[in-house]
Amino acid sequence: MAAVTAPPSAPVPGVRPVGSEPAPELGSEIGRTAARASRSAFAALLLRDLRVLIKNLKEFIPRTVIQPLLLVFVFLYVFPKIGQGIGGGRAGGESVFATILVAGVVGLSIMFQGIQAVALPMVQEFGYTKEIEDRVLAPLPVSLVALGKVTAGAVQGLIAACVVFPIAAVVHASGVDPHLTVHWLILITLIPLACVACASLGLTLGTRFDPRTVPMLFGFIVLPMVFLGGTYYAWTALHSVQIGSFSWLQTLVLVNPLVYITEGFRAALTPSPHMHLYVIYPVLVGFIILFLQLGIGGFKKRVLS
Repeated sequence: MAAVTAPPSAPVPGVRPVGSEPAPELGSEIGRTAARASRSAFAALLLRDLRVLIKNLKEFIPRTVIQPLLLVFVFLYVFPKIGQGIGGGRAGGESVFATILVAGVVGLSIMFQGIQAVALPMVQEFGYTKEIEDRVLAPLPVSLVALGKVTAGAVQGLIAACVVFPIAAVVHASGVDPHLTVHWLILITLIPLACVACASLGLTLGTRFDPRTVPMLFGFIVLPMVFLGGTYYAWTALHSVQIGSFSWLQTLVLVNPLVYITEGFRAALTPSPHMHLYVIYPVLVGFIILFLQLGIGGFKKRVLS
């Protein structure tokens, strides 16, 4: 009598037969660690932000250029032409002011880019668009989503510095000559610190303001930082602003991170007197740590609340 064999059973969807190998496209997913998944998601978020930046270059370039261009054009071209040059009324004073202003404009552009690239979009994402909800669904810790915003903002700050420096160095009236001396080691090490510090500041501000309070952000935080950040004058020159023998303004502005950025760029780009580098570098690192802690903490609180 012939043996009766059972017909082959139909494969069950989603169940891999014993002894068979997994499909190649699934193998990488099955063996992928959490760290690898986080790195892939972080890179994808960063790539998305950069792709959006490339698509919006026609908005990014004018936004980055217009303010420093107007500052340099008015102070270093128009004022000397109409006989209202700035420089203390001394011979060569306008060139001295031009030298000071170049470093200040570069630092100011990086700071504004950090706020415009991180803080303002984040205010909208938390308030109106709710895009942040899509980002936090990515397979990576919430803190890395915040760091991704900081990284994208720092890259935009770097681009802004590269765009603005030629404008600040070239646009001036005849007879007004900025004295520039590039110290490459200082410049190469300072730019990343400045960009990350400003992007981290943008993260901190973006998690603590909502769309209704954006005017307060600019009126009570950004404008005082600009005018007391050493953009138009060197920090060392504030020594003469005293009450008794106490240089109160020179001490007060030390809480402003923009001071250390502009003074750092004066050390990197000009022979002008500046704050000591052994003060600038540690304080900038300290501001980065502080702003990242505050920003990531505020980001987690806004996302998880």
